[in-house]
Amino acid sequence: MTILGQPPSADPTAVSTLQSAQPAGKPMYSGRKPGGEQVALYIFVLVPFAATIVAVPLAWGWGIGWTDVILMVAWYLVSSLGITVGFHRFFTHGSFKANRGLKIALAIAGSMAIEGPVIRWVADHRRHHAFSDREGDPHSPWRFGNTLGGLTKGFWFAHVGWFFDPERTNQEKYAPDLLADPDLRRIDRLFPLWIACTLLGPAAIGGLASWSWAGALTAFFWASLVRVCVLHHVTWSINSVCHLIGERPYASRDRSANFWPLAILSMGESWHNSHHADPTCARHGVDRGQLDISARTIWLFEKLGWATDVRWPKRERFDKLAARRAVERAAV
Repeated sequence: MTILGQPPSADPTAVSTLQSAQPAGKPMYSGRKPGGEQVALYIFVLVPFAATIVAVPLAWGWGIGWTDVILMVAWYLVSSLGITVGFHRFFTHGSFKANRGLKIALAIAGSMAIEGPVIRWVADHRRHHAFSDREGDPHSPWRFGNTLGGLTKGFWFAHVGWFFDPERTNQEKYAPDLLADPDLRRIDRLFPLWIACTLLGPAAIGGLASWSWAGALTAFFWASLVRVCVLHHVTWSINSVCHLIGERPYASRDRSANFWPLAILSMGESWHNSHHADPTCARHGVDRGQLDISARTIWLFEKLGWATDVRWPKRERFDKLAARRAVERAAV
């Protein structure tokens, strides 16, 4: 693995994969986030993180039951795939079409990751692709330059700091298609409800399974707080780690990289260079042996008839991108 060099200069042809859904002439931002929202961000980021910090000594002295483990894994899978399959590959990039039931389920599942309402998440991510590692990217680790100090500062900004940026991405510019969908507008407005479900649901199940308050408390700790914290940092690592460290087999106009150690926890999202090389592709792990749980989930939805028009990778396209990348390496 290598730390990648200076990000490329602005490329006038580098545009979002869904530019047709982003009307020209609209400003990038649409005001500032309300103060109460900023406070909520701190709570939902810092409280799960604090819970994770004390997780090891708590487990050592108190223990963790199989019910807690099963609930933590199950809720992690649902909320993580809601982000990777739903918010990212479906809503942001249109990698496949979904029937109404699957669309609603994916929007709710992704909301339970507590990474923001669906329309805002998509708007931010489309802006990321429109300006990846350039001026306008909401979370590039190259924001402060390529010195050691600049990259250190940039890493933390890309990982979590950008989340607290008071500027709000203009949803009318970057997500007008989602704003036009009444189902998604309703799910977006009900974001506080999905937060309550994702935090209290595991506790309720754990309490009923053990018929005790202790079971409810341990389930809340492990399957709610710790699970959310782990999922947050795995997701944010795609923004930070996967734009700094890893391999770049394909030409992509930015510094996105494939980072294999995160492949399982990220459900295949850490094959990030492959994704940025062909953003609408439903599979990110396009090479042999690259595990991509999200792609396999989409494959299952396709077999069930819930997903159609899936944009699976074309080998000839990636061969051309690999050849272009080889030329770039030779020119350095």
